[in-house]
Amino acid sequence: MSNEADGKFNTVSVVGLGYIGLPTAAVLASRGLQVIGIDVSEHAVATVNAGKIHIVEPDLDIVVRSVVSTGNLKATLIPQAAEAFIIAVPTPFKEDHQPDLSYIKAAAETIAPVLQPGNLVILESTSPVGTTEQLAGWLAQCREDLSFPQQQGEKADINIAYCPERVLPGNVLQELVANDRIIGGMTPRCAARAAGLYQIFVRGECLLTHARTAEMAKLTENAYRDVNIGFANELSVICDRLKINVWELIRLSNRHPRVNILKPGPGVGGHCIAVDPWFIVSAAPQEARLIRMAREVNDGKPNYVINKALKAANQFKQPVIGCFGLSFKPDIDDLRESPALAITLALVDAKVAEILVVEPNVKQLPDALTRREVEKVHHNEALERANIILLLVAHKEFNGLSSDFLNEKVVIDVAGVLNH
Repeated sequence: MSNEADGKFNTVSVVGLGYIGLPTAAVLASRGLQVIGIDVSEHAVATVNAGKIHIVEPDLDIVVRSVVSTGNLKATLIPQAAEAFIIAVPTPFKEDHQPDLSYIKAAAETIAPVLQPGNLVILESTSPVGTTEQLAGWLAQCREDLSFPQQQGEKADINIAYCPERVLPGNVLQELVANDRIIGGMTPRCAARAAGLYQIFVRGECLLTHARTAEMAKLTENAYRDVNIGFANELSVICDRLKINVWELIRLSNRHPRVNILKPGPGVGGHCIAVDPWFIVSAAPQEARLIRMAREVNDGKPNYVINKALKAANQFKQPVIGCFGLSFKPDIDDLRESPALAITLALVDAKVAEILVVEPNVKQLPDALTRREVEKVHHNEALERANIILLLVAHKEFNGLSSDFLNEKVVIDVAGVLNH
């Protein structure tokens, strides 16, 4: 089955059919490859095999329906042989901000039995420096009959590389193809083989390096953004104290040709920016002082917003807070590490006000809110019923909210909705 000699790939397995894995599998399948998607979720597997999707991503449903109907993409709970394996599973952190690599280890143990000489294994999950080597170690423990780069270098039976994604939720299909790709191999040959796979669908440049550098590059990109968002969030708190409109301030400051201040918000969410900088801090705790401080500023912003909302609630006999937005960024359904969700939950648990939730991108509220019997309403109903409007996410549906309603309310806009 292997085409290692001619450098071509016919069959690719993608482990993890989430926000990165499923679009990657679909794009590969659209290029004519046989793609096997592996996931631990029976619901995800059944949904994909029905030609449907279990996540929100523009146009992904069209591509998945097409490649499933042609037979180029099929999903399964059980691993199957392939020429290349792409691992795209979560890498959260534990309570003490230490990385949790258990999903990657589980993925290694899942694919190890079906590995064959000549196979390529690529890790895409955002990971601490050295994780690709740990992956290679776990695979070697499971398959003593095969050789790996840490044992045989360029002569190894299995090639292993690290290739982080760099895509924006809501624009994944375009960016998977258009963006440059960092390809980090455990050896130069590993990197070259991985580049050969990505060049099947990537129009951007494939930049070859070592796996450790590629791991650090992904963390660096997100830490850079986190530090800059931390500056904006700190600025917003300062402006609150000094009674300055932070949105106007940033707009004016950004007219300087070499200044580009990012937008503040209720914190920082998503699986990447809110998590990845901690991987750097955990690896170099004494040196990563600025990165740690930015994380603390951004992690502290939700509490600042919560206290602001609670203070507003004290003005009313029967306070009703309308929380506008739950996702971690505008116009998506992704609630991972979302500060808006954390703020909403905290306000519900404070039991000082009735909480109404407006989130146009999810059909039903997460279990944590439904268990607390929180009501999901349309934004017009929230505007009518709430006396406090808490604008947490700048969804497009919130643009042009009725000023007639807002003039009668206490409005806390931490997402810049009213400044669009």
